Amino acid sequence: MSSSNSQSATPPSQGSRHIGPLQPPARLLMGPGPTMVEPRVYQAMATPIVSHVDAYFFSVVEDIRTLLQEAFGTKNAFTMAVSGTGSAGMETAIANVTEPGSKVAIFANGLFCDRMTEIAKRQGAEVVRLEKEWGGVFSDDEAREFILREKPSVVGYVQAETSTGAYQDGRAIAKAAREVDALVIADCVTSLAGMPVLVDETGIDIAYSGTQKALSCPPGLSPLTVNDRALARIRGRKANLPTWYLDLRLLDSYYGESKRYHHTAPISLFYALREALRIVDEEGLEQRWRRHWENHVAFVAAVRELGMPMHVEAAHQLWTLHTPVLPAGIDDAALRKFLLEQHGIEVLGGFGPLQGKVLRVGLMGASSSREHIQTLLAALAQGMAKQGYAGVGDPLAAAQAAWDNPPEMPRL
Repeated sequence: MSSSNSQSATPPSQGSRHIGPLQPPARLLMGPGPTMVEPRVYQAMATPIVSHVDAYFFSVVEDIRTLLQEAFGTKNAFTMAVSGTGSAGMETAIANVTEPGSKVAIFANGLFCDRMTEIAKRQGAEVVRLEKEWGGVFSDDEAREFILREKPSVVGYVQAETSTGAYQDGRAIAKAAREVDALVIADCVTSLAGMPVLVDETGIDIAYSGTQKALSCPPGLSPLTVNDRALARIRGRKANLPTWYLDLRLLDSYYGESKRYHHTAPISLFYALREALRIVDEEGLEQRWRRHWENHVAFVAAVRELGMPMHVEAAHQLWTLHTPVLPAGIDDAALRKFLLEQHGIEVLGGFGPLQGKVLRVGLMGASSSREHIQTLLAALAQGMAKQGYAGVGDPLAAAQAAWDNPPEMPRL
């Protein structure tokens, strides 16, 4: 055999770098999202996919619609999951009801209100803002005065602000908005399936969320619900919608009766959401809310023993996302690094004016369990002691006392 033939028989180079199978590190996800994924959700994602125009896929979509209506607290027929994360839901909601020159009023008290502002500006809207310090909330009188003064066509607020841990009641906002014929958009990314959202009762016209928070799904879909009042505005808009992918009229033609092809939906993520919503339904919304409430109360009591009060006043704290204030002298980044490297626990720090001042701890969905909370508390105490801080009490005992005698769950 000639040398040339020998060389030609040599297999092609595989390169100098071998890429092996995935081996993600073990993590306890206790940050603002993503949260721990339910094992059943992983199992659902491993089932065979069908086509995005298969009748079975559309039956999955209908199951999701039914279960989301319950979770959102709405009878809206137009309830679906947008292919994209919670930010896609935000852009969908704002873009479809905002036209160039229209006035959009934003209640601004955190990072995601600022994102709503940016999206509205990119639609050519005139944006007016009522601002509070991060972690503050708006009173009924403040909301009413702002809306009646500005007379916007759209009002946006964040029900559950992930950057601060604050809950904003929307009833007064919605009532005032009705008086000036404005639509209300609510960001429910960190509240859905973890605490009451109550879309219809509150008077919200469009609400959106994300799958990676209290639903305990991987990120990638944004649950969305739109009432008839908002749909009429969407269908009657005069200006061309600058986004094709997030055009709700086109999505309605895909997921609605006509089943007209729009995009290739992420089938496995729809399977995941359906299973996650089944888990919510099996637990029961009231019981699920109660679990989040009781774990919230226990965590707040426990970290107080570590010298960490909450950044947000008690009456306005989320049950799903917490912002304990770090004691003086504690290095935020070093503490989070210790939790991750020594215990495999992820929590995140603050944004903007809260950077270096608070932790952001998520107790959502599958992450909101007594076992996970106890693990986190022990690790926090150890990490703070490593920085020379001894704390002021016994966090585990404080948590157990709260679990043993939980206060009544408030009606939001």
